[in-house]
Amino acid sequence: MHLSAERPVLVHGRDFHTGPVMNQTPVWMPPQKRGFWSRLTPVQRVGLIAAALILPCCGGLTAIGALTDSPKPVATDLPATEQLAAEPSATPGDALAGGLSATPGDPPDDAPAGGLSATPGDTPDDPPTTEAATTAATTTKTVKVTKAVGFSTKTVKDDNLEEGKTRVRTKGVPGVRTLTYRVVVSGGKEASRKLVSDVVTRKPVTKVVAIGTKTAGDGCDPNYDPCVPVASDVDCAGGSGNGPAYVDGPITVIGDDVYDLDRDGDGVACDS
Repeated sequence: MHLSAERPVLVHGRDFHTGPVMNQTPVWMPPQKRGFWSRLTPVQRVGLIAAALILPCCGGLTAIGALTDSPKPVATDLPATEQLAAEPSATPGDALAGGLSATPGDPPDDAPAGGLSATPGDTPDDPPTTEAATTAATTTKTVKVTKAVGFSTKTVKDDNLEEGKTRVRTKGVPGVRTLTYRVVVSGGKEASRKLVSDVVTRKPVTKVVAIGTKTAGDGCDPNYDPCVPVASDVDCAGGSGNGPAYVDGPITVIGDDVYDLDRDGDGVACDS
């Protein structure tokens, strides 16, 4: 049996001597790694702790100062006149908002283009009305209206009629008048009306009234010749009438046959 010589073994950074190993291959163990904190020196550790305490305080103050401090003007190398020219001019609206009065010569932002100013009384022109639209909205029509025409009354004297009595000889009939108008309608409403013609299409009939003028005299009825007495009723003598008065014929009817003596209507009564 072959015995190997004693060899040192490095374990965790330290050398160990082992006895003779029979037919064994030496084993090498890797050194154990040290942590970050263990590798620092005492001075480095103190400095690291101080930095960890100071850094949050300084960072918070810096942030507060950035929020509260007003922006500081930045100096430029441009002349004063060039700096004023570079700044934008304030508009009338900004001047009024900041309590400044606008210069009378400065036009407002909302001024009309072309330098023209609109006055309060100006209104846009009405759109032109075409002749076709006016014609379509306006119509002309003919309207006829009929009216009654009153009749007149005429009186005549009648000596065959007893005085104080009246008798209608002709009845009155109203006439008809036709009026023709030309009417213009615009927008559904009557705009004008003009009389075109006025014609009496049917003439009225005059009413004729007889007024009696007969006076009481010799007791004879003036409607007959010769004399026929005035009575409540008169009949032809020898006839079928019952009187109370009778008359012999022939008798000529010269007025109204008030006693109905002329039966055949030939103008002669009691002739048969």
